[in-house]
Amino acid sequence: MTRYFAVVVVLSGALLATPPLQAQERIERGALVLENIPEASAELRESLRQYQEARGASFADWMPDGRSLLIATRFGETAQLHRVDQPLGMRRQVTFFSEPVANAASQPGGAGLVFEKDQGGDEYDQLYYLDLATGQATRLTDGRRSLNRGALWSADGRRLAYAHTPEGTSRYQLRVAEAGRLGDARVVLDEEGAWGVVDWSRDGRRLVVARYVSITESTLHLLDLETGDLSQVNPGKGPIAYGAARLAPDGQTLYAVSDEDSEFGRLVRFDLASGEQALLTPGLDWDVSDFDLSPDGRQLVYFVNEAGISRAYLLDTRRGRVRPIEGLPTGVTGGGRFSPDGRRFAFTLTRAVSPADVYVYDLRANRLEQWTDSEVGGLDKSRFVDAGLVRLPSFDGLEITSFVQKPAGPGPHPVIIDIHGGPEAQFRPMFSPVRQHWVNELGFAVFGPNVRGSSGFGKTFVSLDNGMKREHSVRDLEALVDWIRANPEYDASRIVVYGGSYGGYMVNAAMTTFPEKLAGGVSIVGISDFITFLENTAEYRRDLRRVEYGDERDPAMRAEMERLSPLRRAARIDRPFFVIHGANDPRVPASEAEQLVAAARANGAAPWFMLARNEGHGFARKENRDAMTEAVALFLRDRILAR
Repeated sequence: MTRYFAVVVVLSGALLATPPLQAQERIERGALVLENIPEASAELRESLRQYQEARGASFADWMPDGRSLLIATRFGETAQLHRVDQPLGMRRQVTFFSEPVANAASQPGGAGLVFEKDQGGDEYDQLYYLDLATGQATRLTDGRRSLNRGALWSADGRRLAYAHTPEGTSRYQLRVAEAGRLGDARVVLDEEGAWGVVDWSRDGRRLVVARYVSITESTLHLLDLETGDLSQVNPGKGPIAYGAARLAPDGQTLYAVSDEDSEFGRLVRFDLASGEQALLTPGLDWDVSDFDLSPDGRQLVYFVNEAGISRAYLLDTRRGRVRPIEGLPTGVTGGGRFSPDGRRFAFTLTRAVSPADVYVYDLRANRLEQWTDSEVGGLDKSRFVDAGLVRLPSFDGLEITSFVQKPAGPGPHPVIIDIHGGPEAQFRPMFSPVRQHWVNELGFAVFGPNVRGSSGFGKTFVSLDNGMKREHSVRDLEALVDWIRANPEYDASRIVVYGGSYGGYMVNAAMTTFPEKLAGGVSIVGISDFITFLENTAEYRRDLRRVEYGDERDPAMRAEMERLSPLRRAARIDRPFFVIHGANDPRVPASEAEQLVAAARANGAAPWFMLARNEGHGFARKENRDAMTEAVALFLRDRILAR
């Protein structure tokens, strides 16, 4: 399960600068370090309580028996793995750890599974084997500050492949272990760059592997495990971005998502012997976001991201016939996989008005069934607000879009702009109990923009903010603020920016570029200076981020980074500001937050600050998430609405 969180932005133009508050001493409350954050009232806590109890469920894998589902959901402090045997059946928990567990791979024909688990959000995931009969988990990897991900079993369950990054390096190793000696893996590929395991050949002799360069460039390869030969699929064609890929049972046919000769990722079929390829989704002007191939290779289910909404289709690979999967609720899908017998297909679906849940499509009966029904703390789901779509021109005439959720009553509404991270992610209408609380209880309209650099709108659009163009995405955000300020439906004096990761950078940039148009900002695990960020991010990520943000070692790029640095413009922060971070964040180090808070404080501001000692890039523990959402709600009510 990918960690993610919302980012909100409230913008205001007529608001006068806020007099600085007197800074308080930092206090510690459990694992949290707090500065300037007052206690919330019992009334506010009660208004949040039910929203904080909402939970979702995501598909992890089929159980080894091929009949039951393995899902991830939270019934305590953290998400854990659970088993479900039938539609809307009882869930039975199978992992019980203080750290979150979500990603897992069941051993075909076996009696166990492999899962990933980090420590305190540091993202140095280790692999563990769970014996389902005894409930005992055994660590398979070194337990050091190494990254171990993408565990993939061979079709017969005899071997396990995964990617490993040795501690303190940017080198990726692909490793393979025998089922009887899972802790004794051998290195089958050792290369610079971000490599991962994609699929096994049916005979277990080859691996499909991929090297990720950037969101607009990757390569696919076949790795012969006996000879060590590495051969590229579709070589010499220039930068191509590949998505999911599956090798057919014949070992000579490869299905993949590719954006070759297109703005979008389309489904293609490669004949590995001849090198020829066939386009399977002609005329499609949206991305194929994911797909899976049935074990016999005769059926393929794929999802299309149409303006943020998922559509599902079934392809008969022998006849080339395509038909939509009927009855799919309007929402966002992910994580689909065929059952071992190929008769069913399981996936996750979430909607703006409903938590993530797991669905199963029965191919023979042409029937879609919901297998989980996640709780929302007893709230009335009919009160949840759906998301609409608005379009507007940016500073240079480029069209940008934003989803918006609005209160039922008349305006003018205060506004939160919820900025996604990535930066190549895409804001899609997924369920957020926090956003529903902002709309239903606090009365905010919530915008979720997709500024240039967002995915889902073609490879040209996603590259429009790279390197020297970084400021253009900030200007897109300002264009949205201006559009909101000019619309009488919204309160121009109460606009707040809220975001995480790259969205946190956007908040920091907005608060130091056009603060006069804002009422305040909430920055979560955000970048405050690209130079210090690139110098201190985890080694295995540094070169990948330089492709997007630019290389700080280049003098011209470094000068541009200095010019755009929110840290160097912290004197302009004169509105209510809230900074949140996890102490163990390997992506955006906590020093990015600390230095911005210190600079703002030195200039007379008194920002709110929250640091979680046992979290990383986002808050995974319920106790900490509840404290964060409570503090954000308090900030919005007392520092924005009460003005």
